[in-house]
Amino acid sequence: MSDAERMLLLVEAVSDYAIYMLDLDGFVSTWNKGAEQLEGYRPNEIVGQHFSRFFTPEDQAAGLPHRILQETRETGRFESEGWRVRKDGSRFWATSVAQAIRDSAGELIGFAKITRDMTERRAAHEALAESERRFRLLVNGVIDYAIYMIDPSGVITNWNAGAERIKGYASREIVGQHFSRFYVKEDRAAGLPARALDLARRSGRYEAEGWRLRKDGSRFWASVTIDAVRDDDGELIGFAKITRDITERQRAQDALRESERQFRLLVNGVTDYALYMLDPNGIITNWNVGAERIKGYMADEVLGQHFSRFYTEADRAAGLPARMLHLAEREGRAEAEGWRVRKDGGLFWAHVIIDAVHDEQGGLIGFAKITRDISERREAQKALQETQTQLARAQKMEALGQLTGGVAHDFNNLLMIVSGHARIVKKLLAGDPKGLRAAEAIELAAKRGESLTRQLLTFSRRQSLNPVVVSLDETIEAIRTMLASSIGTAARLVTAVPPVVWPVEVDLNELELALVNLVVNARDAGSRDGVISISAENVHLRPEDTAERLEGDFVAVTVADTGCGIPEDILARVFDPFFTTKQTDKGTGLGLSQVHGFAHQSGGTVVIASQVGRGTRVTLFLPRVDALPLRAEREEEMPAMTGGSVLLVEDNPEVAEATASLLEELGYRVTAAGGADAALKALDEGVFDLVFSDIVMAGPTDGLALARSIRARHPALPILLATGYSQAAAEGAHDFVVLRKPYQLSDLSRAVAAVLARAQQGEPPPNLVSIRDARRSRARKDHPSSE
Repeated sequence: MSDAERMLLLVEAVSDYAIYMLDLDGFVSTWNKGAEQLEGYRPNEIVGQHFSRFFTPEDQAAGLPHRILQETRETGRFESEGWRVRKDGSRFWATSVAQAIRDSAGELIGFAKITRDMTERRAAHEALAESERRFRLLVNGVIDYAIYMIDPSGVITNWNAGAERIKGYASREIVGQHFSRFYVKEDRAAGLPARALDLARRSGRYEAEGWRLRKDGSRFWASVTIDAVRDDDGELIGFAKITRDITERQRAQDALRESERQFRLLVNGVTDYALYMLDPNGIITNWNVGAERIKGYMADEVLGQHFSRFYTEADRAAGLPARMLHLAEREGRAEAEGWRVRKDGGLFWAHVIIDAVHDEQGGLIGFAKITRDISERREAQKALQETQTQLARAQKMEALGQLTGGVAHDFNNLLMIVSGHARIVKKLLAGDPKGLRAAEAIELAAKRGESLTRQLLTFSRRQSLNPVVVSLDETIEAIRTMLASSIGTAARLVTAVPPVVWPVEVDLNELELALVNLVVNARDAGSRDGVISISAENVHLRPEDTAERLEGDFVAVTVADTGCGIPEDILARVFDPFFTTKQTDKGTGLGLSQVHGFAHQSGGTVVIASQVGRGTRVTLFLPRVDALPLRAEREEEMPAMTGGSVLLVEDNPEVAEATASLLEELGYRVTAAGGADAALKALDEGVFDLVFSDIVMAGPTDGLALARSIRARHPALPILLATGYSQAAAEGAHDFVVLRKPYQLSDLSRAVAAVLARAQQGEPPPNLVSIRDARRSRARKDHPSSE
């Protein structure tokens, strides 16, 4: 450890001295524990502040801080004693040393300041000085008092050293003179000297304060005592007169009164803090303007009242006011935050400090109480915390979405292989019932996997949607029977969706799946004879209403149950994929994940509220659309077209093999290409009726870029794309028909037939659109008012 480090540790460990550094302009740059203990400021409160704040207002007005820096610059050191001010406004008598600090080149770089609290020592010094003064009076004669004798007529008969010092006269100059010469002209004219002697003669003693004159004509403020002196027979033989020059004390008292006046003005001028005093029992004894503004009470309404009236009923019942006073009395200080009550009954969040106030003997004389309204700061902190929580939640959900989306894409390819080869196995085992059952089991498992993948893609918002404008009252009524059958006899289903609910644009399949997931969850959480309700209403959202800060008109679709409810520690995780509280064989943990993804991919959000023992409410907020709902129409069957040559572009050999078998089953001749380069080469060497390509492929050219290249070279050649990844599907759907993986033979047949039929009808290839867009276009032609 270096000497500099040891010195820093030493300075930091000193607690009886405030040791800190100032820069050249007097701003605090370092702060030790002793300074914090003595001055009351923490380092983060004082570093960067000017050191003049430690001086009294009168010293600041007199320019003392500036003079200290100036003289320290010139002489290198400045010592002083005087009153200094702590953070809480209290004063202490300090001895201070300021030392100039110079670098190795002799350049002044700042000042070292050392301050020590000498309040107790000063009091001790004053007591000692008084003792010494008395001793000098007894032993060496009084020099601080003018003590002399006058005869009954007021003529001076003796004179002590103190009188000579105070009055300025030598004994030989004043003895034999009348004492009235020490009075000012106006007092002599008023007959004050004679009255003073008369009062002392009659009552035995006279005391007064007033201006007196010295030999040189200057005035001083004197404390005067005249005692009648009588002989053993009681006859007046003269007077003992004691005069003390108390000019400095008078000035100090005047300064103290002025300081107290300024302090009162300061306290009463503070409007951001309620500053007031309590007696030891908690009774309010004074009241500033800030207290009036914050609490709402005028001074005459609250003085003499107990401060507990500012606490809430619950805090008073819990004894909090008494505990705060007890803590302040025991520890010297009590600090807390909490709700407080204004005169009008309104609540505000307060930061409160109570300091015990003691007299010189250490006796408790009351408490100083400071209250600040920090409601706005608290709300800002809460808003910041909520925003941080929401951001963390959004980032978590986005990360999970990216993960599940990628997994779902890869899983779709696996399902294509499984389902495709299952069909091949079924053909090969046509005469083997046991083998057929095994193949069908494989197909069923693949379909279940497809359902799980669909929910994963919905959660990650990568599901390819078919949004249509629907009327929720008609839609929910149409699936009510199916939803009721999902519940069975476990609960009673109630729906309340009025016709006035606004239209929304959603994927009907995803909406139905979301409602089924919510209803099944409600069923599993409820008890027998419970109620599950589905309701919808029009709402207008403000940014502060939802974590996503949505704004505008929405339809709130709520599924509520009267079940067991969800504990608060679990509630925050219910939308996470694969999270479930059900038994292993009772759920996948993807139901609410699908609901979450569907709501957000539809442009809305979902919120959940629950009370243990009372039930759960899940609300989907779906954005309002201005278009009218489209009536349901029967999907036209495309005539199956067989024969022809298909160029299949797929970089996964297993997927290519499964797809080729499906195309061959439809009657097409298949040529496989493992990538874009091979496909372009095949097109240059042969003639094909259709190109069927995967979108996501390894290499610099994906399926979408390949399709655009083929369209540029062969404008009339039909192109069909496939993908298990929704983002790629969304990009390709603007220009091409896109088939979503995994698909069945019927899906492939319809898509191929649609593309070939369109080409045979002579539709220009640039106008090719997805099947979804074609359906919506036909629907709009039938309903022009919905545009």
